[in-house]
Amino acid sequence: MRIMASHNPAVSPAGFLIDLDGTVFRGNELIDGAREAISTLRNMGRKIVFLSNRGNISRAMCRKKLLGAGIDADISEIVLSSSVTAAFLKRNYRFSKVWVLGEQGLIDELRLAGVQTADEPKEADWLVISLHETLTYEDLNQAFKAAAAGARIIATNKDRYFPNEDGNAIDVAGMIGAIEASAQAKTELVVGKPSWLMAEAACTALGLSAHECMIIGDSIESDIAMGKLYGMKSALVLTGSAKPGEQRLYTPDYVLESIKDITKLAEEGILL
Repeated sequence: MRIMASHNPAVSPAGFLIDLDGTVFRGNELIDGAREAISTLRNMGRKIVFLSNRGNISRAMCRKKLLGAGIDADISEIVLSSSVTAAFLKRNYRFSKVWVLGEQGLIDELRLAGVQTADEPKEADWLVISLHETLTYEDLNQAFKAAAAGARIIATNKDRYFPNEDGNAIDVAGMIGAIEASAQAKTELVVGKPSWLMAEAACTALGLSAHECMIIGDSIESDIAMGKLYGMKSALVLTGSAKPGEQRLYTPDYVLESIKDITKLAEEGILL
């Protein structure tokens, strides 16, 4: 077990933002000790929000996966780039129509928020790009038509890859690159971590300020960056994209072999 701390924060976090891919799950596989670590935090009276850049699933789908792994979670404790994107569009562009390069989970969140979808690509005011694990040429071409016709582009995230059972898999950056290159367009907004939109949504769900929170995740570029940008404590786990000894643009407060070592922090009194 490895626990490294850059410093010992004086104030214990009241809330935890827990990443999913590479932190709790590797693909559909539950990472060893994740369920117990989350249970430990709940037993200590800490608030939890599951925060993920996954834009191809809905909160209902995410909750079903968590429950199937024996992890209790309420919809109010789940913040996804899909749901935050839908809320942003409804709040700021309520009369706009969108075309989706993505999957059913994102479509479900857009409909739940009351966002209008376009019947044809050329009618779209916005093109929403997300992870599409069943992508076809027709899907890509329809999105190209929307962007080429002038639809503004919003992406649920721009991660280059995410960890699954077989290693790393291409993420939304690949879909963004294809559309930007072919349509000669630029993405105007990226919603996912480390954006302020995700930080705000998570803190609102917890009812806490950023300074009262700790984020636990496997990505320097999204999880640890968000923690550092908004004044959260941060714990990097080595069960996903981050590797031991690699150079890091942002320095986490803790480096853990896995989320299960949160239990060790609790035992040492660091989380009291």
